[in-house]
Amino acid sequence: MDRAQEIFVEALKHQIPMNEVIDRGDSDVQQFYSGATVFVTGGSGFLGKQIIEKLLRSCNLKKMFVLLRPKKGKTIQERLDYLLKDPVYDYLREKKPNFLEKLVPLEGDVADVRLGLSQDDWSLLTQEVETVFHMAATVRFDEPLKAAVVTNVRGTRECLALSKQCVNFKNFIYVSTAFSHATYDRVNTEVLDQFYPCPVQPETIIGMAESMEEDRLISIAEDLIVGWPNTYTFTKAIAEELVRTYDPDLPVCVVRPPIVTPTYYEPTPGWMDLSALSGPTGILAGIIMGFLHIFYVDKDCKLPLTPVDYVNNATIAAAWDADLKRKSGNKDIQVYTVSNNDHFITWDFIGVILRSEGKKSPSPKAVWYCWLMETNSKLVFWVISFFVHYVPAYIMDLVLGILGNMPKEINSFVAVFRKIDKFALIYHYFLSNEWFFKDHNVQEMVSRMSPADKAIFNCDLRTIDFTEYVMVWGVGIRKYLVKDELKDSELAYRKQQKLKIANILFISLNVIVVLSLLYQLFKVVIWLFEMLFRY
Repeated sequence: MDRAQEIFVEALKHQIPMNEVIDRGDSDVQQFYSGATVFVTGGSGFLGKQIIEKLLRSCNLKKMFVLLRPKKGKTIQERLDYLLKDPVYDYLREKKPNFLEKLVPLEGDVADVRLGLSQDDWSLLTQEVETVFHMAATVRFDEPLKAAVVTNVRGTRECLALSKQCVNFKNFIYVSTAFSHATYDRVNTEVLDQFYPCPVQPETIIGMAESMEEDRLISIAEDLIVGWPNTYTFTKAIAEELVRTYDPDLPVCVVRPPIVTPTYYEPTPGWMDLSALSGPTGILAGIIMGFLHIFYVDKDCKLPLTPVDYVNNATIAAAWDADLKRKSGNKDIQVYTVSNNDHFITWDFIGVILRSEGKKSPSPKAVWYCWLMETNSKLVFWVISFFVHYVPAYIMDLVLGILGNMPKEINSFVAVFRKIDKFALIYHYFLSNEWFFKDHNVQEMVSRMSPADKAIFNCDLRTIDFTEYVMVWGVGIRKYLVKDELKDSELAYRKQQKLKIANILFISLNVIVVLSLLYQLFKVVIWLFEMLFRY
């Protein structure tokens, strides 16, 4: 068996405890959702796809409504059909082939007032929905403030308004981010699973987004978000305040995932979709494909990473746990942070695993030798990036442009590296700073779970073997992004040995060129001094 396939099969074994009890349907969390009707926003996103799959596979729901944005030329049902082609649903189709009978798509947009729903659909939801999973958000870190507020803040308000009108409402689960209050002034300090002061009152910022010209809002955005690194975390912090204050009688809770990474083992090891490329997975994919060789990161920084299956297990269980607390008399809104600095990895750790174990199962589709240098110096990053990224990119663009063989999906290798560099600068804040996220509520929730629920809805980060997980992560990139069928790893290994020699020659040539340029520059400087002293 191919080494990559061995890693995949070994990770599948983690499903055994879950599979032994899941079909009984008698665990506390499963019973909590038995016969329930739920409404999911953000169902077409990375988190949303997996939570839809997990809820339908593990719980006997009555019905699930999913909000989907309309797209030109496609009906909502066609959008759902396309969504369900994702491999994340393969196991669900095998286990419960009739799951589509419970899945109802509704046309709407979280960025619109009343979620863009028709009056009939709004009324339908208020009569039937008991639980809302509000996961929709714009996760672009450089999103203009107006768009971020309309989607992340006003969209949350509209979901809360819908929930308040539901006649049999039980739970509103808001999926925020662990970075909502990971501000500059909290670097290297604790961030507790509690609410923090809000930077701007929700209705104030919504009013500004609705009434002010976009150019005016852009001009004052930097002053408004001071302390926060971007509009995403800023608006998520405000949305949390909206959840806290909207209605004291509305049963709500908040889930804060950190950087969400591909699955550990369910529904299948290493699952991801293309949206994962915008995070650390994109970095690893660049390394695995052999075209990313320098990255701007503090390699010793503790990274708050959590697999998406652990995040969604915590999200599903959080509603059950918050309901238990409310029934016991605890009226506080619960915040569940799915991250803990006691269980972490560093970028250096990931690099060590990839250089040792990962090199045994490279992808045959890699275009060059797979290696990476990490630096926390912006100057070093730009200098080395020019020689190992841009020089080859300009050459490739020139050659392929002359030959007329430029891949349509790439268009320009230089443009690809510009996007990578933009991403590196945006993500540097999260990959080179530390916050001590505390997850007391998740730990307490796990302690209250029955053995069956711990197996079905595993969200205990202490059960993650990060050495194995990094390997699963790499295999997932090969299976779901590169799509090399997890075969020919041995052939790819021999190819890498040849490319290693070619890479040494290329680096040596670069060094010679740099030294030659420096020598010529030195000669020019000497000549200038001679001219100055002569006159």
